[in-house]
Amino acid sequence: MERDTYRGFPLEQLLAMTLDDLVRILPSGARRSLRRGLHPETRKLLMKIRKARQIMLSTGQQPAIKTHRRELIILPEMVGMTINVHNGKEFVPVKITLEMIGHRLGEFAITNKKVVHGKPGVGASRSSMYVPLK
Repeated sequence: MERDTYRGFPLEQLLAMTLDDLVRILPSGARRSLRRGLHPETRKLLMKIRKARQIMLSTGQQPAIKTHRRELIILPEMVGMTINVHNGKEFVPVKITLEMIGHRLGEFAITNKKVVHGKPGVGASRSSMYVPLK
């Protein structure tokens, strides 16, 4: 299978498809979500993405797009763009690739990080006074 296709369709063909045709090839969760309609805030984000894509094609630089809409399904028109997705604490830049189509934006902005516990040191607790210091 080629790397520059999504389910056998090249990006140019995906961009030319109507939303109804695209929905037929998406996974069932994305298909159901898109058939139920888009929230008004999600529509505003899509319009912002389309406007940024036009600016990117004309100037070569993409304006920053920040969003809290983690549930947005990634569509072919977003491929090649970088969207800053909020993870609960900060905005994480997510570079959209062809393989991400049909997934949700929030899947690529992890909301938790690995817990790294510190070593006991002087004054950490009463028992730490007996820990040899190296």
